[in-house]
Amino acid sequence: MDLDAPVSIAPLGTARTGATILCCNCGAPIDGTTSAGAMCYDCIKSTVDISQAIQREATLHYCRDCDRWLLPPQTWTVAPPESRELLSLCLKRLKNLNKVRITDARFVWTEPHSRRIKVKITIQDSVADGVLMQQSFEVVYIVAYQQCRDCMKSYTANVWRASVQVRQKVVHKRTFLFLEQLILKHRAHRDTINIKEEKDGIDLFFAQKNQADAFVDFLRSVVPVFVKESKHLISQDEHSSTYQYKYSYSAEIVPVCKDDLVALPIKLAKQIGNISPLVLCHRIGTSINLFDPNTLQTADVSSDVYWRAPFRPLAEAPDMVEFIVMDIEPTGVQKGKWRLSEVTVARASDLGVNDNTYFARTHIGQLLQPGDSVMGYMLTGTNFNNAEFDAIEASRTYGSTIPDVVLVKKHYPNRRRNKRRNWKLKRMAKDEGDLLPKAADQERMEAEYEMFLRDVEEDEELRAALALYKNSKKKKQDADAMSIADTEMTTGEDEGPRINMDELLDDFEELDIQDQEGA
Repeated sequence: MDLDAPVSIAPLGTARTGATILCCNCGAPIDGTTSAGAMCYDCIKSTVDISQAIQREATLHYCRDCDRWLLPPQTWTVAPPESRELLSLCLKRLKNLNKVRITDARFVWTEPHSRRIKVKITIQDSVADGVLMQQSFEVVYIVAYQQCRDCMKSYTANVWRASVQVRQKVVHKRTFLFLEQLILKHRAHRDTINIKEEKDGIDLFFAQKNQADAFVDFLRSVVPVFVKESKHLISQDEHSSTYQYKYSYSAEIVPVCKDDLVALPIKLAKQIGNISPLVLCHRIGTSINLFDPNTLQTADVSSDVYWRAPFRPLAEAPDMVEFIVMDIEPTGVQKGKWRLSEVTVARASDLGVNDNTYFARTHIGQLLQPGDSVMGYMLTGTNFNNAEFDAIEASRTYGSTIPDVVLVKKHYPNRRRNKRRNWKLKRMAKDEGDLLPKAADQERMEAEYEMFLRDVEEDEELRAALALYKNSKKKKQDADAMSIADTEMTTGEDEGPRINMDELLDDFEELDIQDQEGA
């Protein structure tokens, strides 16, 4: 062994490390083999901006009429506040954002009335080989109001593409009041651009044909209607063979309403279950629901069957007369909520004039007591211009079964008119146009609406199909009005059924700061 040979004094097992250099900016020691530009990571973050090409401000266009946002170039989309849809819309409005990687994006709270939306975005990008940088920044969006094309058309005349003309040829509007509540409950009118009130019904205008088709399908699902379709050519292009049409739908509702007295054709009465041809209508749904008050037998007449052989009601609700119950005797027959009873009644206008009484069978025996008032139809001494009723009188089978009186519902004579109720119904905004009601017509419309409200109070099945809201607004009354109301309440109690508060819904449109503080 040569003792003069050089010997390494480095410890055995020690690995070689890369060259250590100093940062050219701050002098911190860094690994020279992996450093980018001879700078440490902190200096790179302070000198390099990977979000430099991304804008810090943008504009969002919002339509206040339909609550939609503009997605350029021409698409309008629905996006609730601070939703994923609105966040996606905000990110799509930024240029050069697709050149980096987005790791996080979230909303920053702003005042609702400031018309500003702030979004904090976190991105990543490589600044050199093997060096990945992450940076966060905020973008401010200015909310600018702009009407969409559909809303522009709604404020311009004659821009509709399809119309639905709903008609019912009756003397009252109780069925339309019921249909109005169904439309409001299911929001079937949300696509209309205008609603116009006509003589025997309403006209609804739509911007697209498929929207009118959806409304017609809704009508078929709630009431028996007969629909006819027509179209009118408004423009054409011979070169491209494209045509533009306006479509019109005529929807006629059956003229039979709830509580109407109906004289069926004898042939039809035998086909639907051999029911008596003189019946009452107790409900209007997808079909006409009829029942015999003498036997409680029920039958249904579908829309197709009715329009093949249409018939008119023998007597309607305005033709009912008030009777006084003199005596009542139950028969023991009951079907659902109806209880068959035999009653002796006298016409209210005959009390003190003569002693005429009438015997009849009624389905509301569970509600009546001697001395109660009841509304019904007077058949004795009444001339009806109806071919079906004449056929019933001439029939050997049914001629002897015609009663003197047909009782319909209980009457509450002491009920105050236009009383303050703890519930309310919403009304649909309609354009009356040139058909402004006169003073007499206005009183008649108010009386019909009051009768509809009373029907809602008395009929539980009718209430189940409607949306009733709590009436939180209290009418302001002076001291004299309060004293008069107290005198009325002390002199006679208000009769009539009442609606339980548990059946009512909260009207969130009326909630304000005072309501929240009071709660």
